[in-house]
This record gives sequence, C-alpha cells and structure tokens, in this order.
Amino acid sequence: MTSIRDIAKLAGASVTTVSRVINNSGYVSAATRARVEQAIAALAFTPNANARRMRSGNSLMVGVVLPALDVPFFGILAHVIEQELFRRGLQALICCTNESPDQEARYISMLLSQQVDGVLAASVLEDSTQYQRLVDAGIPIVAIDRALPGLAAVSVAADHLTGGRMMAEHLLGLGHRRFAVIGAPQHSPPVQARVQGATERLAEAGLAAQVVLGSAHDFDACRELALGILGSSVDHRPTAVIGTTDIAAIGAIHAAIGLGLVVPDDVSVIGFDDLPEARYVLPALTTVAQPFRQIGVQAVAQLAARIAGDVVELAALPLRLVVRDTTAPPR
Repeated sequence: MTSIRDIAKLAGASVTTVSRVINNSGYVSAATRARVEQAIAALAFTPNANARRMRSGNSLMVGVVLPALDVPFFGILAHVIEQELFRRGLQALICCTNESPDQEARYISMLLSQQVDGVLAASVLEDSTQYQRLVDAGIPIVAIDRALPGLAAVSVAADHLTGGRMMAEHLLGLGHRRFAVIGAPQHSPPVQARVQGATERLAEAGLAAQVVLGSAHDFDACRELALGILGSSVDHRPTAVIGTTDIAAIGAIHAAIGLGLVVPDDVSVIGFDDLPEARYVLPALTTVAQPFRQIGVQAVAQLAARIAGDVVELAALPLRLVVRDTTAPPR
C-alpha cells in the first residue's frame, strides 16, 4: 500500500509538505505542489478519509441537497457548486431528492452519518423540520434558491417574487390584457413566489390570469398544460403566457406552434431563468435572467465562512429582463 513516505520520496519533498498538499493546509510553493500531485497520481494514492477525520476533526465533505438534477437549472447549479467546493479543497456529496420529502429525510440521515462539514440545501418544501437535525448536530447550513424558515441559516437566492412582477410588467407594457400563467412543480416555493408576483402585478392593473400549475417539470408536461389553455376559442385565448421557468415557457411555445399559432404574433411567451436553451429555441425566448452561477459561487463562499466560524456579507443577486423574439404587442 502506498504511503505518504513513498510520495515524499518520489516527489523529493518532506512528509510534512506532502501532508500539507493532501490536506490542503499550510503553504506549499506551486512547483513543489505540482511535483507532489504528480507523485500522488503516479502512485495512485488515495487518502484514508476516516484517518484524516480522526486527525483533523474535519471530513472535508459537504452535502449538496437538490430537488432534481435532470432540470437544467439544478444541473448547472450542481456543476458550479461542485467545482467551487473542489477549488476550496472540499468534496461534494450530491444528493438528488427527486422532489420527495421522504427521500430528502433519508439523505439528511446519510449526511449526519457521514459527519459532513456543512450542507448546501435547496429543500423540496419550505419545511425546516428535517434540517433542524443538522443544526442540532452543529453542522452549518446554507439554503440555496429558497429559504429554510425558522433555522439560523443564510439563504442565497434570487428574488422570485420580484421576478414574477417583472414578467407581468413587461407584458403589460406591451399592451397585453389577457394572460395565462403556467408552470411546475406546483409545490416549489420559487414557482409559487413567481406566480404570486405576476398575479399581484396584474391585479394592480385590474387584470387577472388563468393559472395552471402541474406536478411534472419537463418540456412535455408543460406543453400539455399550455395546450389546455391555448386551445380555447380566439375570444377566450390569452394573448400572453407567463412561464414560471424557461422549461414551462418553451413548452408553451411548442404548444402554440402545434396549434398553428404564431409566436409572438398570436401569443407572446415569457420565461424565467435564462437557461442556455432560451437562446437557442426558435423563436428565441424572452426571459427574466437569474444569476444561477453567481448563486452557486456565493452559496459555497457563505458555507465555507460558516465552517471556519466567519461571516461573509451577502452580495446582491440582481434579476435582468432579457428581451428576445417571443414577446410583442398583441394584434
């Protein structure tokens, strides 16, 4: 079995230096670090996590609890978080709850047994009951994309309520008066906040919207939601559809085209997120962009500070309206 002494001999470095590289602690020059890392790779050395935990008291592991990975927003967020943790010498334990509170509870039990140093969590519901177990164990938590009410946990998230208002405001400014809101999953706190923001802004203008939310958050399911609304007679059909996510909005675009409607001439569509898909769908999607990469970086910075016993100021996470080709004044 390869030992630290074997690595030190091959790299021409001291055992202490090799230990610093492995544990990402203390100063090591770039040249020496490179030699040590090459020796580690050449000897296929794997540190003993249990022994390291006993020596340092830290596992260097962080739990990342997300409701889905097949949704582009969370897939990108997971990638950003994993890379940022790795840059800081921490390892990510990605836990996909599949939008299930029961599965979420089981993952939290696993993270407790693994003695993780911290947790980044986008909870299925705004329910802190299970996460209180982590707090009671002294494990710092940072909530991402939505809050964890009642816990002493900082939340790194866009202002979803304001985002909903921005979508409605853009369409009102174009002159629309007949609206629909579609989206999923219906239990998602960010989705609910965006719906609330949009409907509140419409109510201020003396208008209402048909609101249809589903349980499955994918293109096909959202297209079906939109078909039910856009299939109405011309007199009752909305001239504008607000998608609570880009996925919902793109589903609405496909539904409209399938019904022989022209976007945006017959119906305008707006989304939320500004995923890469928003730029490449035809016509290109108007959307409210949230800085999801910045959310991931800032969430890791907040958690790292709390693990170290420090406090880092939260930076603003501004939303931005991106006008493309799917919105226009009604005919």
